[in-house]
Amino acid sequence: MSESYSCNVLIDPPAEGSWNMALDEALLEHVASGNDAVWLRFYQWREPTLSLGYFQPLSRWRDHVRQDCVVVRRQTGGGAILHDRELTYSLVFPPRHPLARGTQELYTRVHEALVAALARFAVAAQLWPNREAARGDEAFLCFLRRGSGDVVVRASAAEGPAGDAVPRKSSGASTSDFKICGSAQRRRRGALLLHGSLLLATSPVAPQIPGLEEVTGSSLSPAEARGAWLEELAPLLAKCLPRPGELPNKVRHAAERLQREKYSAAGWTARR
Repeated sequence: MSESYSCNVLIDPPAEGSWNMALDEALLEHVASGNDAVWLRFYQWREPTLSLGYFQPLSRWRDHVRQDCVVVRRQTGGGAILHDRELTYSLVFPPRHPLARGTQELYTRVHEALVAALARFAVAAQLWPNREAARGDEAFLCFLRRGSGDVVVRASAAEGPAGDAVPRKSSGASTSDFKICGSAQRRRRGALLLHGSLLLATSPVAPQIPGLEEVTGSSLSPAEARGAWLEELAPLLAKCLPRPGELPNKVRHAAERLQREKYSAAGWTARR
């Protein structure tokens, strides 16, 4: 791996969903345009926000979350995510960077770093090993799906998560696995964006989805989770020289334009 790569770390305050999605795309375009730097960003959401996967129809969202929820559309695929009591991250790699080549490997290594970070808090998480067969009625919400490499935690079927937020496995199963982190990818001219969410606790906007707190009883703040995850990611980015980053004005202006013209626009949100 070239020593010329730097890794800029952004820790952002809670923001509107349209801004969060716009900035991720602006960073991807910035790197795809020839800026050889890695960007790692941690962020949160100002209000409960549902992000639709790129291919999902807008018409279905009201069946799954409270209707006063804000809705945006991601540039990445997958199921809809209710962003509220969680920590979100994004990683952007330039085209020539070795970690931009193997997308499943990167997905796995970032999630393995999270598993190690959670172990610091005595939370036993693991990667879901099986790729479930595609179904026509696949769950609309991302955290009710499980795919290869997702991060899951296990709860006792006898106890279940607080409030029995989702159905348990059929009788006879001693444990149930609950997804707490999933990620999605987007490639642009060889540059790679990977972003995803760590579900820390249940949102009242989507009470059917238990978070880490409900399943394990472990209450982590976003800052605690972020600090441990960042330390566990350090070996992965060791030769990238991680350092606090400052958002270039060019990227900020591009994100402002994308927020205004795309992610806040009804045409983009309703395009499916």
